[in-house]
Amino acid sequence: MEDHINSWTKHLPHWLWNLLLICFALLIGLVVKFAVTLLLNYYKNRKNADYSFLKSLVTHLSKSLNFFIPLLTLTILLPYLALKDVYEDDIKRWLGIMLIISFASVLMNAIKILEDYIFYKYDFNKEDNLKERKIRTQLQFVRRVAIVIIILVTLSLILLSFESVRKLGAGLLTGVGIGGIIIGFAAQKSLGNLLAGFQIAFTQPIRIDDVLVVEGEWGRVEDITLTYVVLNIWDQRRLILPINYFIEKPFQNWTRTTAEILGTVFLYVDYSVPVDKLREELTRLLKASPLWDQRVGILQVTDAKENTLELRALVSARNSSQAFDLRCYVRENLIKFLADNFSESLPRHRYTINSDPKGHKPDQ
Repeated sequence: MEDHINSWTKHLPHWLWNLLLICFALLIGLVVKFAVTLLLNYYKNRKNADYSFLKSLVTHLSKSLNFFIPLLTLTILLPYLALKDVYEDDIKRWLGIMLIISFASVLMNAIKILEDYIFYKYDFNKEDNLKERKIRTQLQFVRRVAIVIIILVTLSLILLSFESVRKLGAGLLTGVGIGGIIIGFAAQKSLGNLLAGFQIAFTQPIRIDDVLVVEGEWGRVEDITLTYVVLNIWDQRRLILPINYFIEKPFQNWTRTTAEILGTVFLYVDYSVPVDKLREELTRLLKASPLWDQRVGILQVTDAKENTLELRALVSARNSSQAFDLRCYVRENLIKFLADNFSESLPRHRYTINSDPKGHKPDQ
């Protein structure tokens, strides 16, 4: 085979032979692109949208392979190109650089394929998703670290392909110790954030979709990056906090072990209130509401103030959002029940009007 190739090389002009080899490499790329396009259209037209490894592979790697396969083919065929010695080294170097970049793109997209599989294996949308949130938090952090490492290694390989850079690197090795100390002092906050990110990813005081109360704000963890955490506040604002905040400062995590939570409703009523009737009404309201998870539903007198009684209704729900809605529902309907049936039990002020010394009452 090699003899035939050498024979063709001798009989054809160099420029034509090189052009044929380049066209052959591009043709392979076009064939792969055509096959990928057919597969994408096949999955796009399927009614069943369930996870498929092949679908994920095609979706994420199609664009990267359009460049990687022709470059890889051209690299393999490079020894058969008729090149002048003057240009051969430069062409090999730049072709190698492009191949490294395209391969790095393939690796970064391959991480997305793994991510798709994990998301399918651990369904995030089910109600009790504690394990899923834990794995997603770790995966998200590991993915970002892996991408940073791939980018750094790619840049290093590209720079090392230049002879001048290799000589410079050899000369700088003697100053690595001092340089490392200087960089360590200059980047101690960034390194601290990175280490805090590792600690959060694997000890997990917070996870994706955890419900937190931070700086007096209630919200869900929307994103955890290498340097900061995004909290989606209930009114759609975003609270951005440095990642080491969650290592150094206290905060509330309402979904640390489970999403189930208790909610309280306080009522201030007159001493004449029929507590038993109100307790029965609370039970009726809870049984009629799908927000109640049937764990806790009690009404107690928790304080006796100068003019009012303090009643506390303690209710339970599957998560904090439902608990808030359930509290509002219970508060509204208990007040309505009192107003409709026992209006005299609502808070009121009492005044005693004394007669004057002659026995006459003052005008009303």
